[in-house]
Amino acid sequence: LDFYGDIAPPLVAMKQRFPDKEKLRAQIYDATQFNPNSVMPPFGRHDILTPDELDKVVEWVWSL
Repeated sequence: LDFYGDIAPPLVAMKQRFPDKEKLRAQIYDATQFNPNSVMPPFGRHDILTPDELDKVVEWVWSL
């Protein structure tokens, strides 16, 4: 069986789920601050994304 993509919630209705865009940014920056067991990489805290890249990802995800 192929389970790729089954470890996270679907990226739909993001504005409804995160009406405050800064909370979405914080989630992408470091999901472990909200859920210590998260498997999502801390994209900001570990410098996986630059601040500019992080802002662009937030804008894109929030548009979904």
